[in-house]
Amino acid sequence: MIEKTINLKKRFDELTDLISKPEIIADQKQWKKLVKERAGLEDIAAAHDQLEKLLKELEAARQTIKTETDPEIVELFKEEEKSCKKQVEELEEKIKILLLPKDENDDSNVIIEIRPGVGGEESALFGAVLLKMYCRYAERKHWKVEIADLSETEIGGIKECSFIISGKGAYSKLKYESGVHRVQRVPETESQGRVHTSTATVAVLPEVEEVDFEILDKDLRIDTYRSSGAGGQHVNKTDSAIRITHIPTGIVVACQDERSQIKNRERAFQILKSKLYEFYKSQIDKEYSENRKNQVGNAERCERIRTYNYPQGRVTDHRINFTLYALEDFLDGNLDEMIENLELADQKKKLEDALGSE
Repeated sequence: MIEKTINLKKRFDELTDLISKPEIIADQKQWKKLVKERAGLEDIAAAHDQLEKLLKELEAARQTIKTETDPEIVELFKEEEKSCKKQVEELEEKIKILLLPKDENDDSNVIIEIRPGVGGEESALFGAVLLKMYCRYAERKHWKVEIADLSETEIGGIKECSFIISGKGAYSKLKYESGVHRVQRVPETESQGRVHTSTATVAVLPEVEEVDFEILDKDLRIDTYRSSGAGGQHVNKTDSAIRITHIPTGIVVACQDERSQIKNRERAFQILKSKLYEFYKSQIDKEYSENRKNQVGNAERCERIRTYNYPQGRVTDHRINFTLYALEDFLDGNLDEMIENLELADQKKKLEDALGSE
């Protein structure tokens, strides 16, 4: 493990030097790539420095214990040795997790799509609850939310919605939200007070800046149309909304939030890139995904991942069998405890896999 951290620390120092060179700064594409790589090594480099420091302190304490004749001083350094040893063990566990392969998209912004599942109008209403929940979570994190496309029902439910959350590490936190969300509650549309079960689906994609495939103009069909929903006379008179269809894959994206057709086009194209990135990546990694389908955080999973039970005031994540009896607080965007437990379970599984393959 020390050898691995030494090599990574060397690379971190090398990158620190490279990104300050004028010829590298002049090539912004290369500079951004190196800055991103360096940022990914920052924690492991700091942990390496801390580990080296602790190991030196531990060795110094042991040498003092061997050579010192004063019993009181020996006792003090035995306590020092014990403390250093404990810190080293804790840091080594942290480093094991830091050495795990990272998702290259963890620092990316995130694109989230919400659609109703089973349950008709109640499913659409629950989709609106989920949208508010993620917006509140983003607000707590001081992240920016941009609605790209929103189609609502007459009573405020969501037919479909796509939105972008921008903030460092947004994808690393929200990637665990992908899947089927189930709600158990008395619907607003239910006159007899019976508890119904409905579902909504959440898809989570990283917003990718660069892609290693070509999007050809001949493969795109771009349509303009008038935005729907609130917006006044401007919306009714201007064909500012954009719909882009990628003909080879059949993937369709739409954006109607901005009044500017140019801005809607740019945002729709960005979402299309992310969708195509996921599409091609999933094809390449299909066999690998099959092998890891039981892992936490697999964005390909479509089964029920979580239940929101209103009568009991609880939310349960079925992937890790974790329950919180604070549903109202959770729906107000306080997702941290749930996400932290999902992250821990994910790290534990990856660590077990890594140790099992050695």
